Amino acid sequence: MKTREIIRLILLQLLIIQKLSATTDQPNLLIMISDDQSFPHASAYGSKMVSTPNFDKVASNGALFMNAFCAAPGCSPSRAAFLTGRNIWQIEEAGTHASSFSAKYETFMESLAEKGYHTGFTGKGWGPGNWKISNRKENPAGPTFGSKKGNYAQAFRNFINVKPKEKPFAFWFGSSDPHRSFEKGSGLNSGKKLNDAEVPSFLPESPEIRNDLLDYAFEIERFDNDCGKMLTILEKEKMLDNTMIIITSDNGMAFPYAKANCTEFGIHMPLAICWKNKIPAKQQVDDLVGFIDLTATIHDAFEIKDRERFPLSGQSILSILTKSSKSKNSNRINAIFSGRERHSSSRFNTLGYPQRCLRTDKFLFIRNYKPERWPAGPGQKYKNRSGSELGPEHGGYHDIDACPTLDYLIKGRSDPKNSKYFLLATDKRPYEQLFDIINDPGCTNDLATNSKYKKTFKKLSLELTNYLIKTSDPRETGNGNVFETYPRYSGIRWFPKPDWAEKNPRKIPPTPWLKSTLKIKK
Repeated sequence: MKTREIIRLILLQLLIIQKLSATTDQPNLLIMISDDQSFPHASAYGSKMVSTPNFDKVASNGALFMNAFCAAPGCSPSRAAFLTGRNIWQIEEAGTHASSFSAKYETFMESLAEKGYHTGFTGKGWGPGNWKISNRKENPAGPTFGSKKGNYAQAFRNFINVKPKEKPFAFWFGSSDPHRSFEKGSGLNSGKKLNDAEVPSFLPESPEIRNDLLDYAFEIERFDNDCGKMLTILEKEKMLDNTMIIITSDNGMAFPYAKANCTEFGIHMPLAICWKNKIPAKQQVDDLVGFIDLTATIHDAFEIKDRERFPLSGQSILSILTKSSKSKNSNRINAIFSGRERHSSSRFNTLGYPQRCLRTDKFLFIRNYKPERWPAGPGQKYKNRSGSELGPEHGGYHDIDACPTLDYLIKGRSDPKNSKYFLLATDKRPYEQLFDIINDPGCTNDLATNSKYKKTFKKLSLELTNYLIKTSDPRETGNGNVFETYPRYSGIRWFPKPDWAEKNPRKIPPTPWLKSTLKIKK
């Protein structure tokens, strides 16, 4: 063999080795996301109701976030916003619950797969909803590696076992904990005491509610235990140091006035991030951070190219995380935004309860676009689609997950001690609301009509409007009814026509997807 050919082969081999080395040095990504968990329900935040050693470990090895917020207080729109890095009103059908997810909105998991990453998920990826109807080849969170509760860690082990050695990985673990329903008494049976329960200010004090909260806490701990098993796998595989680990929740706790509401306990999330090779340990991040900012951070950290057609709406916080001191970045945003459209099938024509909100470090401003609608549902529905017979008077609050706490509020609705809590969760709300989060994290005292806060109210209302117009929200640009036209791929319930629709039929938004099934008698 000629000397020139030998040299060429040697150089080729060196190039291959260099390429493989560069590939294996690429960071990994592990996302662990619970289902319906509010801030501050992790022991790293000082909660005594739960013990979350694995969440705490991630926080201790990196950063604990004090002000992290989901993009929607419901699972599938929240997850879609996180995956795409865009607000729920910027992703069409994917911004509603149990709808579809257009393939034109690329997710960071898809982008990483295109970069050569080994990707996958277990449990709950994006959903509920129908991603197949959008011609997607797989769930927006990646290919599935099993979904059964209790087998999450084994699914991750299987994923790692089939990973090509030269490839980095990105894995999404979506737990079904602590989603309803809970096993009644599981908290007490685990050794917890009623006095351990931390009752938020928007719920009344009672043994029934304390018991329900303990069952919720037990499921958070089960999620944390699954996270610990995955961390152990990473450690044994010597992948822990070069993996960005994100542990959070998709939306707030499944209790009245939390989940499916743009209240503090609906959108404020636990969040911890570590990456031993890049992020200094023992940080506390006080900056306001939205889920779309997490997406921008992933794009930044993993060198995902910016999108031209559907650019990210958030800001990367990687520069904040890689600093050793606490974040004091004056260039960060001073507010985050969240919102919701249809959650469950809870009203006439399965109409939603559209909300948008702005959260600063001190205040939460909420806009309820359809104050004539009931936020949890009208309370009474038909027993079947024919509309021939009504169900029980308080059996239709389906934007609240069925639970002992809801049952308690309904039962005690006439009791002066409990009625205010029942009304907080179910009564109609004004067009705009303002809450002092520092002194009222439970959002029980609306300051919208308080003259002391008149300037703050006007300022935040204008700021919210400007942002929504800037980001082309149909609710502000004149086409808000488009959200009602998106099909729901889940169960449908049937409700009487409300007074506002009877008085002015022109105000009824078109729901063409319901035409073939809607047969309620007038």
